[in-house]
Amino acid sequence: MKISLGCDEAAYELKEIIKKHLIKAGHDVVDNGVYEGEIELYPDVAVRTCKKITEGDCKRGVLVCGTGIGMAMTANKVPGIRAAVCHDPFSTERSILSNNGNVMCMGARIIAPQLALYLLDIWMGLTFKVGPSTEKVERIKYYEKIL
Repeated sequence: MKISLGCDEAAYELKEIIKKHLIKAGHDVVDNGVYEGEIELYPDVAVRTCKKITEGDCKRGVLVCGTGIGMAMTANKVPGIRAAVCHDPFSTERSILSNNGNVMCMGARIIAPQLALYLLDIWMGLTFKVGPSTEKVERIKYYEKIL
């Protein structure tokens, strides 16, 4: 799977760990920065990373910052993006199974790299299936178009 990946300077090291892990697992990774020593506003990185998904270059995205919250808030402003902060196995699982999420957000100041990789593996292994949550996801898409 092709993954769009981005971070701010607070999460550069975690982004690099995630990138290596994804590549080792056989995924293609588009690194949208930041890069070592760079400082950039996380909203700019989030939008750039999400556009790779909405434009069809990548299937999913991973965003990391200090808490994951700012990245998720920004990502969800991009039409077509359903981003969730994933810091535990249950919310990580539900972001896909209940919400057909396409962007995973994590906080480098909140969780250890080992937990981040564990959650990433859970997230990457799941696929949304048509079922009880389909109508809810469709309603999200509906409101995205009319608001």
